Amino acid sequence: MGRRPASDPERLAELVRASRSTVVLTGAGISVPSGIPDFRTPGKGMWEKVDPFEVAHIDAFRSDPARFWRFYRPRFAELGSKEPNDAHRAVAELERRGLVEAVVTQNIDRLHRRAGSRRVIEVHGSIETSSCAQCQAKYTPEEVENLFDDAGIAVCTACGGNVRPDVVLFGEFLPERAIAEAQELCENAELLLCIGSSLEVHPVAGLPAATLERGGEVALVTKGPTPYDGDAAVKLTGDVVDELGALLRALG
Repeated sequence: MGRRPASDPERLAELVRASRSTVVLTGAGISVPSGIPDFRTPGKGMWEKVDPFEVAHIDAFRSDPARFWRFYRPRFAELGSKEPNDAHRAVAELERRGLVEAVVTQNIDRLHRRAGSRRVIEVHGSIETSSCAQCQAKYTPEEVENLFDDAGIAVCTACGGNVRPDVVLFGEFLPERAIAEAQELCENAELLLCIGSSLEVHPVAGLPAATLERGGEVALVTKGPTPYDGDAAVKLTGDVVDELGALLRALG
């Protein structure tokens, strides 16, 4: 049976001050205040409305790129218009103060970088670029919008191949370099601060275990249950913007 975690920002501030190496791990919940829905909240989550294996699987891109882009094209346009919220800015401020070593994120929305975080490991990729599946030519989101043919497929201007976003699709492995860097950071962290993630999707869900196994602490800022609730030193369950704002105030 696990311990009962503390539930106040002051205790989290104590852990942050004491830690010589703090890593932040974020999931979809940190971007919800920016107007980006998460994936699994009942009645609201993205996968409530569509089957991800039909529209966001690598096989879907290969077999029916028009249908694939019917799902992704409006989503990318929407993501591109979103702005960082105060939770993203709080994480960037912690890094600016030298209290956070790096941010590992499951999100593809670029908002950590736009908020000012410098060392960001995007283990699920990013909408920052798209690539031709044939010749690997790179395109910005703005350039991709000019690549669509009459069928609604993004076509490479260099070779005529199909272009896809540089995000990890269902059926694909996470980028080796990113997950290896994330693993090393979490193994060496004295504190892993997990924000807005249910910590259910592997291999990222195993990163807190890597911290705990090396003697580090795990702190959680998330509304729902996680597999690590019994192992966490702190768990804050309020609004992510409010909780991180309270953390900054407690740090002074």
